[in-house]
Amino acid sequence: MDFIVAENIVKQFSNHLALDDVSINAPRGRIFGLLGPNGAGKTTLIRIINRITAPDRGKVYFDGRLSQPADIMRIGYLPEERGLYRKMRVGEQAIYFAQLKGLSSGEARKRLTEWFEKFEIMSWWNRKLEELSKGMQQKIQFIITVIHKPDLLIFDEPFSGFDPINTDLLKHEMIALKQAGHTLIFSTHNMASVEEICDEIALINKAKVVLSGNVHEIRNRFKSNIFRLCVTNENIVPVPGLFSIITQEKKDFYAEARIQKEAGISNSNLLSTLAQQYDIQSFVEELPSMNDVFIQTVKNNNVGF
Repeated sequence: MDFIVAENIVKQFSNHLALDDVSINAPRGRIFGLLGPNGAGKTTLIRIINRITAPDRGKVYFDGRLSQPADIMRIGYLPEERGLYRKMRVGEQAIYFAQLKGLSSGEARKRLTEWFEKFEIMSWWNRKLEELSKGMQQKIQFIITVIHKPDLLIFDEPFSGFDPINTDLLKHEMIALKQAGHTLIFSTHNMASVEEICDEIALINKAKVVLSGNVHEIRNRFKSNIFRLCVTNENIVPVPGLFSIITQEKKDFYAEARIQKEAGISNSNLLSTLAQQYDIQSFVEELPSMNDVFIQTVKNNNVGF
């Protein structure tokens, strides 16, 4: 069942059409990636789902019914532009924000202590936010976003300012939140992260959804019948009508090639023919990365503009 449905959303600011009949479906308990170039309309859509602004036309459904003002208490939102108080002490403002989200002071302190200990940042509790690095501030903002255990979590470029270690930490926590039953909407430019953690995606370009669906299905949809083949002690020779060779490298004890299967040839037929001629060490199909899919789709969508 879809937890969030945005249906035929239109939003215009003065002479700029930010969203043009945009529809998305974010399934319950999954991570939904919202992708697109800068200015495509991602943040506008997030703000409409989060009830910060209203659409000119269209509807948003929340948990099977039309979105209502009270739903904001069931949402955790980490915006791209950060919103913490730089002069305020970290623990003090974390408790303040948790109370705004409905927690008592005691419950807020209990949950925050658990998160601060998990992230090994208890020593930051009494420090002012301005004393912390951008990445440290981001950890605090992440904790404040999830502290009230909302049903829907929206992360807009959550890895900005993070080194690879802390990026992996956040990815792990996002996956754990999904496994605990939360629904996540995740806006990013980092296509590698999309492959790692997203289940479904929608790609917005020029205010329209130009691609959507399951990440694995999309990568398969864009594949180009290219395989990596490694064989023992022999040069690989192309077979007209079956496969061509894109690149080949001969090593001391093996040869490795990228080959392209001809249209209409099954994988089983190709592998069977190769096995009759070579001692195969590995045979792996190359699927395009989400970065490849992103670039190809945006380029195709921009043709004629």
